[in-house]
Amino acid sequence: MPSFLAYPLELIPYVLVTLLIAFTIHEWAHALVALAFGDDTAKNQGRLSLNPLVHIDLFGLLMILIAGFGWAKPTPVNRFKLKKRRLGSILVSLAGPISNLVLAVIGVGFYALFLNFDFFAYGSVVETFLMIFVQLNIVLFVFNLIPLPPLDGYQILVEFLPMSARAKLEPVERYAMLIFLVIVLTPISDFTIQPIFNTVIPFVFNIILTIFGLTPF
Repeated sequence: MPSFLAYPLELIPYVLVTLLIAFTIHEWAHALVALAFGDDTAKNQGRLSLNPLVHIDLFGLLMILIAGFGWAKPTPVNRFKLKKRRLGSILVSLAGPISNLVLAVIGVGFYALFLNFDFFAYGSVVETFLMIFVQLNIVLFVFNLIPLPPLDGYQILVEFLPMSARAKLEPVERYAMLIFLVIVLTPISDFTIQPIFNTVIPFVFNIILTIFGLTPF
């Protein structure tokens, strides 16, 4: 995942605003789809909200400042309350990443609109923000679909596994956060996560640009 720390200091406010929006919409989308499938757990805990304060995880926020990446509070989901439990579980997990993809598409849409009206000749701040907004939302879309606990992609993968395989994965899940941090924060990421980013993120970005008639990179 491109590091928050990799951005020049003057761009940090854009990054923070983007992540605040992206994390909030991501978790809200999980809660909304869970409710649509009959699970009101997140709603009852006040998580069906667009208020960023209810979704921010202080440790995850601190990790952004220290390590260059972070996370929000996971949305609570009781998968046994979901109607059509397997389908509901998959769609609840997909909702977060898809919401980030939608935000990226909206960002490119505004970029294309402003470009068409020569708005950027007078507003380079907006152009800079939109580019960061689109980039980071695509990163979040791809990153969260990686089948690694505790990411959404792992939960989607689990739903396609037989019960015997799920049982074998349970001991691994206990150390999910530790394994996750080791993979993300060590050179292991150069051989696991980074190759995915280097291929999938430009691919998704170029598809969105093409949709709006913009020249792919």
